[in-house]
Amino acid sequence: MSVTLEVLRTGPLALVEDLGRPGLAHMGVTRSGAADRRAHTLANRLVANPGESATVEVTFGGFSARVRGGDVAIAVTGADTDPSVNGKPFGTNSIHYAHDGEVISLGAPHSGLRSYLAVRGGIDVPPVLGSRSYDVMSAIGPAPLRPGDVLPVGEHTTDFPELEQAPVASIEADILELDVVPGPRDDWFVDPDILVRTNWLVTNRSDRVGMRLVGMPLEYRWPDRQLPSEGATRGAIQVPPNGFPVILGPDHPVTGGYPVIGVITEADLDRVGQARPGQTIRLHWSHPRGPVQ
Repeated sequence: MSVTLEVLRTGPLALVEDLGRPGLAHMGVTRSGAADRRAHTLANRLVANPGESATVEVTFGGFSARVRGGDVAIAVTGADTDPSVNGKPFGTNSIHYAHDGEVISLGAPHSGLRSYLAVRGGIDVPPVLGSRSYDVMSAIGPAPLRPGDVLPVGEHTTDFPELEQAPVASIEADILELDVVPGPRDDWFVDPDILVRTNWLVTNRSDRVGMRLVGMPLEYRWPDRQLPSEGATRGAIQVPPNGFPVILGPDHPVTGGYPVIGVITEADLDRVGQARPGQTIRLHWSHPRGPVQ
């Protein structure tokens, strides 16, 4: 009998995610994948999985699942949700063992937004277009989890040695500082430096498609001009006509018609995935921006 996880509770949103499906933008399919790739990869590393193995991405905690059919090694990374097995807590960013019939539970996070539950062998749901990730915008991939779902656990290989524990940087609970590369359309704004002079607030309309910010609105230099649709990338900061930036997430559209004022640096992309509604964001040019012509 193979090992499975029987989902009991999902919290606000629980998804199966891996590292996504790259190379399909020409078909209108974005990469998708874990919103915090570092946390996802670390969870897999702790249980001796390849980094591309599928985990459960849990948004704002509240997830629980029962182990069926045997014992399994598990790890929880990302937002600290006081993970436990049968009510006995174990540390975030460490390996733990859950036995047949025991219940894995994640509470509400102290800081951050998304946690990653990895099991040795990976979540072995059928891939779609080469990935086990769910894309919330296009609804491609395994559907969002619901109570009663049964997740098969894959076979474990011995190619990757396990870790006992992995110290990682804490997730910012207050102000999140992010570096930004000046974008290809910063000349579309009267004063693009408003982007880095404003304390932005993450709104509750944020999701895996994009993180929406409010603050001092940016003003178009040419309000009557229309920008043709251009290719979009994760981390791009689009500014719609209302002047409030949107940082594109892992499930972003492959094209967009709003001017891109900047792009979050690769080093900070995963930190964006842990920003929660109500949190303050400060943006900084990663290098001096040239004068607007």
